[in-house]
Amino acid sequence: QVQLVESGGGLVQTGGSLRLSCAASGRTFSMYIMAWFRQPPGKEREFVAAITWGGSGTYSADSVKGRFTISRDNAKNTVYLQMNSLKPEDTAVYYCAARGAGMLTSDGLGYDYWGQGTQVTVSS
Repeated sequence: QVQLVESGGGLVQTGGSLRLSCAASGRTFSMYIMAWFRQPPGKEREFVAAITWGGSGTYSADSVKGRFTISRDNAKNTVYLQMNSLKPEDTAVYYCAARGAGMLTSDGLGYDYWGQGTQVTVSS
C-alpha cells in the first residue's frame, strides 16, 4: 500500500514557475513508476509526465515538453514536477500517481495509487 500527498500548488502569473512535490509512504517507493496527471476545470484528467524506478527514464506529454520536468529522490520518497513558463491552460488540479509494475504509461488506468491533488492556477 502506498499513500501519496501532493504539495506546492498555488497561484502564479503567466510565465512563472512552480515546483510540485509528492511525498510517498512505504518502504518500497523506489520500486514504483511515478507520474503526474492533471484535470483542468470542466475537462477530463490528462497525463503530464512519468518517471521510471531509478529516475533514468522519463516520458512527458507534448503539451509540457520543454517546460515541465519530472524527477524523483528515492531517499526522500518524493517525486517532483518542476513547471516553468506556465500558461493559463496549465491551470488544473495536479495529481501524483504510482504504478507498481510494468512500463511507463500515460494511461491513468495503469496506476494503482493516487494522491488527493493540488490546485495550480495560472493567471493571465
